[in-house]
Amino acid sequence: MTNDDLNSLKLWFSDYTSSFFGADEGDNRNLRLKVEHTQNVCANIKEIAESLPLTSEKIILAETIALFHDIGRFSQYTKYKTFQDGKSINHGLLGAKILQEENLLSGLAAAERNLIFNSVKFHNVFQIPDLKDEELLLFQKLIRDADKLDILRVFINFYESPPEQRASATAFRLPDTPEYSKEILERIYKKQKVSYESLKTVNDFRLMNISWGYAMNFKASYRLLKEWDCLNRIARHLPATEDIAGAVALVRKFVEEQLP
Repeated sequence: MTNDDLNSLKLWFSDYTSSFFGADEGDNRNLRLKVEHTQNVCANIKEIAESLPLTSEKIILAETIALFHDIGRFSQYTKYKTFQDGKSINHGLLGAKILQEENLLSGLAAAERNLIFNSVKFHNVFQIPDLKDEELLLFQKLIRDADKLDILRVFINFYESPPEQRASATAFRLPDTPEYSKEILERIYKKQKVSYESLKTVNDFRLMNISWGYAMNFKASYRLLKEWDCLNRIARHLPATEDIAGAVALVRKFVEEQLP
């Protein structure tokens, strides 16, 4: 891939996403959130990829994956008025379908097409599949780190913003009560992943955000996580209990250990 290829695809992305905007400002705010998210994930993945011994072509390929990773979100929201896959459609599979239907990648080499297509398709699965293709595994790790980092930014902004400035589709469909699940805390203490299906309250969601400190794959990702003070900014919105403070401290220590 070349920069010219990427710039052409960026123009298509702009035209495609613009077509979903309309008269409803609430809908537009939610759609704008995903355009901004995509731009940030592109910046994240480029920064992470540039920290690795990759060719310029591979870095461009990584940014292309970021450009299209959430392409399914726009038709998902327009049809279902939600970004929750469980209540609508799997946006990774939908994104891969859109790439096929639009025949967007026909000018690229077959290997590049397959990497982009499969990276979009699998970027949102709970567990990375057992991939024998080492290159696909690398790009899966890149997009998942870049995506998670900006999802953390989105939710930190949500926690810190006044209600009237929040995108409605970012709102939780969970009870916003003081309770939190001991089972989720136990998973954090055991350095285990937390699934969306296990969440019962908004505090559980915040704890899952904290647990993502275990989920990064590259030193540059951990550096950004620390630079943006993600863990502390999320922890401020959790109950001030000993067990939560201990869990946050454990994740913070883990992040520190990943840095030079």
